[in-house]
Amino acid sequence: MPSSSDIRPTRLEYIRTKRRIVIAKKGLKLLKLKRQALILEFFNTSKTAAAMRENLQKELIKGYEAIRMAEILAGSIRLENESMKLPMMGKLNVKSKSIMGVHIPRLEGGQNKVYEEYLLELPTSINEAISSFNKIHKIVLEVAEKETALRKLLYEIERTKRKSNAIENVFIPRLMNAVKFITFRLDEIERDTFIMLKTVKRKMGEREMQELREVEPEINV
Repeated sequence: MPSSSDIRPTRLEYIRTKRRIVIAKKGLKLLKLKRQALILEFFNTSKTAAAMRENLQKELIKGYEAIRMAEILAGSIRLENESMKLPMMGKLNVKSKSIMGVHIPRLEGGQNKVYEEYLLELPTSINEAISSFNKIHKIVLEVAEKETALRKLLYEIERTKRKSNAIENVFIPRLMNAVKFITFRLDEIERDTFIMLKTVKRKMGEREMQELREVEPEINV
């Protein structure tokens, strides 16, 4: 924002500044609405993430219990041998979705593809352990997605707050001060112009009276 010495005290500049104030106030309103929507989305996502973390803990307990049962029923050597035969995790695809202009990552894939024929050859206890940890892996990805979304939403909430504060507490007040300065200078110019016109009119009147006095003796003669 320019200093007072850089502001042109003209009617056009006054109109432009008033228009900028209107636009700034509309932008401020939109930013506040966006921040409210982001906060609502943050709390909804936070609740979902908390429920997922709780579910993850439960599934982990089930998963480790399944591993323990598989070790008891099938033996630790068989369990270790079968774990070495499992395929590597599939490729994890990272996509994104937009929430109020915030790009949130979406994680897809990452599961290991275990053929049904292979699963049929395994003891039920090992099969259940594999199934349990596949489910855990899926939940871990979902929790990671939500946690990342929370961080991005929180960053955007703070960023929006800073922008709205800057507009509300700095930008708009400066524009308002500019309007006051322009109004003051225009009033000054108008007063100076009025005084100047009045002075000119008075001098013209005095000159006319002087000319009239000079003409009167000639008329009397």
